[in-house]
Amino acid sequence: MPSTTPAWSAATSPVPPKPSWTPWPALQLDESERSHLLDLARTASTTRRPERRRAAQPVRPALQQLLDAMTEAPAFVRNGRLDILATNRLGEALYWPLFQDPARPAYLARFQFLNPGAVEFMPEVDYPRAASAALLRTEAGQDPCNRDLSDLIGELFTRSEDFRRLWGAHDMRLHRTGIKRLRHPAVGDLTLAFEGLPTPNAPGLTLTAMSAAPGTASHDGLRLLASWAATLDQIEQPSNGVSSDEQPQRRS
Repeated sequence: MPSTTPAWSAATSPVPPKPSWTPWPALQLDESERSHLLDLARTASTTRRPERRRAAQPVRPALQQLLDAMTEAPAFVRNGRLDILATNRLGEALYWPLFQDPARPAYLARFQFLNPGAVEFMPEVDYPRAASAALLRTEAGQDPCNRDLSDLIGELFTRSEDFRRLWGAHDMRLHRTGIKRLRHPAVGDLTLAFEGLPTPNAPGLTLTAMSAAPGTASHDGLRLLASWAATLDQIEQPSNGVSSDEQPQRRS
């Protein structure tokens, strides 16, 4: 019978009994590579469970309040599929090109690999694409029975040559910190440092916040972005007499 294993799936083999020593020093693996190897070992040593879809993971009100309190730093919360589940005002304004797609949640990986506008918005698009492929490969090792995740990876693998190439690189870096270089349609080029922080009370979610060094053009750009976002908020205010308290809340 033909194999039903997806072409992108990492092959695993039975795991021998646990030795009395660990191979980490000899293999010189970093934290993410050790974690991925252990995930593969756990998967291979247990009975394969059928894939299942995950219920939508809600963002706690307290976490949304934390996002909203970050008035000078773009920030968002994502899950392991790189779906953006919640943002603050600056985060939504920063990723304005992504949010032009009405589908919710906003799909960061699908935008990066399948939307032609990603190249203009992310001038160095190879780096964020590589980071996303690595994050998805790591997530697949941690949650191999997640049907929604496997569907996304299968779609990207089928439709994007870049994703197939990056997936084959077997990169499992965690990418918790780094630099994002973006070209925003309203404020121009931005170079932002980012930090990805796991949320202890919401396993599987990561809060990503970005900032620019004071006195730089990017810092001025963030201030301009805040003004632009406020202008958009005014434009979006209804003229039908409905109070602001009755309007939908910011994306979450």
